[in-house]
Amino acid sequence: MPSARAADMPVPVGSRTAASANVFPAQMDGQTASSHGGQAGALPASVHRQQGGDHGHLRKGRSSRTASGEGEGMLRASGAGALPPTVRPVRHGGPVVSSHATDVDVSARRHDFAYPDAQHQPDATTRITSERLKERDIVTLRGLERVAPNLTMQSINGTASSNFYLRGAGFNDFTQNNMGPVLTYIDDVAYPYSTMSNGQMFDLAGATVTPGPVGTEHGQSDTGGEVHLHTNDPTDVWHYGASQDIASYARSRSEAYVSGPLAKGLSFRLAGQTRHGGGWQTNPQNGDHLGDADLWALRGKLQWKPDSHTTILLGGHFVQDNSEVVSSVPVHRLIGKQPLPQMGSWKEAEWSSRPEFARLIGRKAGIKPSEHNQFWGADLHITHDFGPVTFAAISAFETEREGEYTDQDGTAQSQADTYRTIDANSFTQEVRLSNSHPDDKLQWVVGAYYQRTRMNQRFFFDYTDYSARGYMMATNFGMNQESVSEFGHLSYRLPHGVTIWAGLLHELDDRSITGLQSQIFGGVTRNFHAESTASNQFAGQVGVSWQMARHALVYYKMSKGFKPGGFTANNTQIQAQLDPFRPETVLTYEAGFKADPIPNRLRINGAAFYNDFHNQQILGTVLIPNYGPLSEITNAPKSESWGFEGTIEAHPFSHLFVTQNIGWQRGNFQNFPTVNRAKTNAYYAQHGVWKAINDNFGGVDNGQPKLTLNGSADWRQPIARAYSLDIGPDWLYRGSQAITPGGTGFYRLPPYFLLGAHVTFRPASGKWEATLYARNILDRRYAESGGQATTTYFYIPGEPRFIGGRISCGF
Repeated sequence: MPSARAADMPVPVGSRTAASANVFPAQMDGQTASSHGGQAGALPASVHRQQGGDHGHLRKGRSSRTASGEGEGMLRASGAGALPPTVRPVRHGGPVVSSHATDVDVSARRHDFAYPDAQHQPDATTRITSERLKERDIVTLRGLERVAPNLTMQSINGTASSNFYLRGAGFNDFTQNNMGPVLTYIDDVAYPYSTMSNGQMFDLAGATVTPGPVGTEHGQSDTGGEVHLHTNDPTDVWHYGASQDIASYARSRSEAYVSGPLAKGLSFRLAGQTRHGGGWQTNPQNGDHLGDADLWALRGKLQWKPDSHTTILLGGHFVQDNSEVVSSVPVHRLIGKQPLPQMGSWKEAEWSSRPEFARLIGRKAGIKPSEHNQFWGADLHITHDFGPVTFAAISAFETEREGEYTDQDGTAQSQADTYRTIDANSFTQEVRLSNSHPDDKLQWVVGAYYQRTRMNQRFFFDYTDYSARGYMMATNFGMNQESVSEFGHLSYRLPHGVTIWAGLLHELDDRSITGLQSQIFGGVTRNFHAESTASNQFAGQVGVSWQMARHALVYYKMSKGFKPGGFTANNTQIQAQLDPFRPETVLTYEAGFKADPIPNRLRINGAAFYNDFHNQQILGTVLIPNYGPLSEITNAPKSESWGFEGTIEAHPFSHLFVTQNIGWQRGNFQNFPTVNRAKTNAYYAQHGVWKAINDNFGGVDNGQPKLTLNGSADWRQPIARAYSLDIGPDWLYRGSQAITPGGTGFYRLPPYFLLGAHVTFRPASGKWEATLYARNILDRRYAESGGQATTTYFYIPGEPRFIGGRISCGF
């Protein structure tokens, strides 16, 4: 499982300065006999560095692509490409390895797989290069499930908001007012609500996915893990570039960047992107189409190095997203006698909006399911090397202004049309002290983290065509949250390749929901009193690793994770719905290995895990008398999950590189008393009366996909010594997933398999490249996510076949 905090991964400023330069962590493009069939081990007379958005590549002979199964190699040389000036060492056991931003040892051996130093790190983190992200056409967070094992990332009702599931840990939070089990980070800044990161996956240096409890080394505690995006930093030499991507359904994506010095010790980087078109759904009633993107984003960074020991990096970003969303397709009518829409194609969907509802929400008549979102923020990273210790501080302020319309029932009737607005902001502050010498046997880091968020949401519902209600209504509330944590982590390297480590975190979290009001227009208005919840918990980790051979590492660790409680605040009808759910804790046991049994030919990494959950936060059901079932986040007192994941990278012979990720997990509820939604719905269908059928889901499967597979094969062919051609397929399989506890039949998303491919042509200089690609070549019909509206159960269909081309250049 190649991963992110390793020596080769560029990490944004906020960490430590790189140290010694006697290691060559870059991978060299293969013109050796073992990779491209050229002269073995021969270095070209000149070394070309890529001068684009990616980091400096060592250009060797004919190919501008590295020989790594993960994409590009990262050349650690002063002034090369877009290398950040500082990196964070890996803290969680094993030999501490740092990147090197000074000289290059050109006599070092070639690496055919990315992140060779990460093979000495005892973790199950998936490290993904920017080249791999481009190759697999990953431009949103949800795309990461195509390159990481045991990861499921799903859109909420086809919108920009996402729910994460990692190793089966996750939950469905439509209102997005609670902290998820898997946190998103961008350049070391934690985003408490994943929607805030929308539109920021451009000009990336790489990404990482870390499963399991986290928080003893940086940031905030969590039970499921973290997804971390690393963006490119300013450079001390001028670089600029652009790319244009055009695909099916008139989809267009454009990116550009410029980076360079402004004065001695002062440099900047400015990058932006736009997205347009791509709408592939049509309305069979009038032929209208849906799903066009309309997004633009800017990111800027200003870096100042007043001396050789200090780095100050100021960053800011702005995103405007007016994109249409994918609309739902109903698969079962829960309430009413109207037949479900009969679609001639799975690319069709029905939607509607009444003028009266449009006026109520302040939007134009005929509004389509769409976003009207604005995100912006700023962050300040300060690092200073005092000699024996390094100090790092990260301050960040993030905002979210969201307006989102969805037709959740998926019909032309107004039975569950929804518009919500979110006005939220978050301030975070982190400080860390760590030892400055990565070669010391004792490695340590201590720090503190503070987070404060404020949120106001308002939901509008149009139930006019739902005979049991026949009205429009609104629910609004405020959310206040504040937390503070202290953490520490240390590791010690013993003789014979053994390293032990331990970490501890304490967190205090306080949150409240205020001013909740439920208003029926033309009817009754209900006001609910505020609720609050606080938690005070410890989390930690202990582990041991053994470098049993030069190319083989084994490790074992135990971790306790903690996540605070919160509130369900959607369509509230009774005060009891605002009772807070309790904090979630998990005790995780993990054993893993990393091996290169045939160096530069075969790499096999794997990990097995067992999660023992207490009060796992689950989307359950509450039945409101004479109203119907509503979703409610609740606690399963006892549950468990277990499984394994692995990555195989192979370079069996010249030109061919194969990567395969495998994820398998099982889990069940050991004790989970709640309303059985399927039985309750069946009782209503038979008797026409709502009656809660209570059940205990003890022994029932947790519903997460048991098997996930993704991988790619790449054939790299040099052409006339001056060019190279890369061609190959990629694939993804995701198993069946339940959309309600114990769900069967339409309560489960069917499994699916997707196939893609790409062809890339580039010169050895690396100054430009042209790519043709296809996604979902077989044009498979599949459901990306699902849920329940007032009257129907629905699926959110996944994208059909897209065929596109991309050309990019960098200087």
